[in-house]
Amino acid sequence: MGDTLATKNWVAEEFSGMALGDERLNKRAKVLMERLSAKPTASIPMACRGWGETVAAYRFLGNDEVDWQAILAPHWERTRSRMRAHPVVLCLQDTTELDFNGQGIAGLGRLNYEARRGMYLHPTYAVTVEREPLGVLDAWMWAREEVDAPGASIKESVRWIEGYERVAELALGMAATRLVYVADREADLMDMMLRAQTLGTPADWLVRAKHNRCLPAGAKLFSHTCAGEPLGEIMFTMGSRHGRPAREVRQQLWARRVSLPAGKADTVSATCIVAREIGAPAGAKPVEWRLLTNREAPTAADVVELIDWYRARWEIETFFHVVKNGCRIEALQLSAVERLERAIALFMVVAWRIAHLMRTGRTCPDLDAALFFEPDEIRGAYLLTKKKPPATPPTVNQVLRLIATLGGFLARKGDGEPGVKTIWLGLQRVMDAAATLQALREEAA
Repeated sequence: MGDTLATKNWVAEEFSGMALGDERLNKRAKVLMERLSAKPTASIPMACRGWGETVAAYRFLGNDEVDWQAILAPHWERTRSRMRAHPVVLCLQDTTELDFNGQGIAGLGRLNYEARRGMYLHPTYAVTVEREPLGVLDAWMWAREEVDAPGASIKESVRWIEGYERVAELALGMAATRLVYVADREADLMDMMLRAQTLGTPADWLVRAKHNRCLPAGAKLFSHTCAGEPLGEIMFTMGSRHGRPAREVRQQLWARRVSLPAGKADTVSATCIVAREIGAPAGAKPVEWRLLTNREAPTAADVVELIDWYRARWEIETFFHVVKNGCRIEALQLSAVERLERAIALFMVVAWRIAHLMRTGRTCPDLDAALFFEPDEIRGAYLLTKKKPPATPPTVNQVLRLIATLGGFLARKGDGEPGVKTIWLGLQRVMDAAATLQALREEAA
């Protein structure tokens, strides 16, 4: 676990070294982060403490001298620091659309069709192979140009290639940490693979295959990979998603080293992996993944490792879930895209913080809760749940479960561990309780 979260005042640590050009702007950014992280689902006026803070928050978000990338720069640096503590880090990339239709925000573009207006967010999200979120590494935000806009527009697919280039550049400065670029079907781009090969592949890449390419000998990629007996099998539990319940999945595995045509003269050396479910329940669509990677995978254990790394891609979906539903980004009422970008920069760090707390409660349950929460926050969690604090210092898992029960987690024996939604809902109540305890103490002084 990175040392930045082993402190009571995580905002001060995470944003140390912020340089927005004015110390007052640095202070305002940190105060706003504290307020938004305490009440992630609240509107900006509800999150702020009073009219003065609200006006200052909107003034900050409307300040054209503040670059959203400068807001994130300290977090990016802390993320890189956390990455260096791990032998392998997965750099997850994906794009999500932010729908602001009907809000009259200047600078929005079309989404999947002209009548829907919004913008796009494309971050690189660093996690360990155990799925511990380490932070946001970089991000792109853009609104699509109008169809009849003058000038040449940048192809959106370029962001996948640039994303790999940035990960590769980071890899050159992390000799003890292997970086793996992981993405879904949209990143199945020959230009990205060829660029990685040209650079010497300083960072590995692993993408879900979209195209059943023709190989030099005339065979198709997927059928060629599955020719012969499978290397082995993998079994895992697929979590519930999109209304489908969790279930056990058993897949047979194939892998084959191939040369992929890249234009008239070039080829890219890659490994194609096919993981095909057998024995799927009646009515359930069998789970089949086709992956491409630069890494060799001669054994079943190598293939299983790569599949586990690809499955960790779900963590960026969790991140998007918190950004859009926990932080309610799409409910922001700001007048221009530039103001949205500054707010989204702050909320991305809030979303990472919530996801990190959830994962830490599962993977490091016995850590002292005081490493993550203020004493008033811990006391507030026990007061609101009407539980008696233990004689010994409570663990992070104990406190997180209390917080989650305030957000609707039932905490029954078979319920497992809480998810991000119940944590972000419960955090707001705990932060309110902590503020009340502090106010009462100050009044009595």
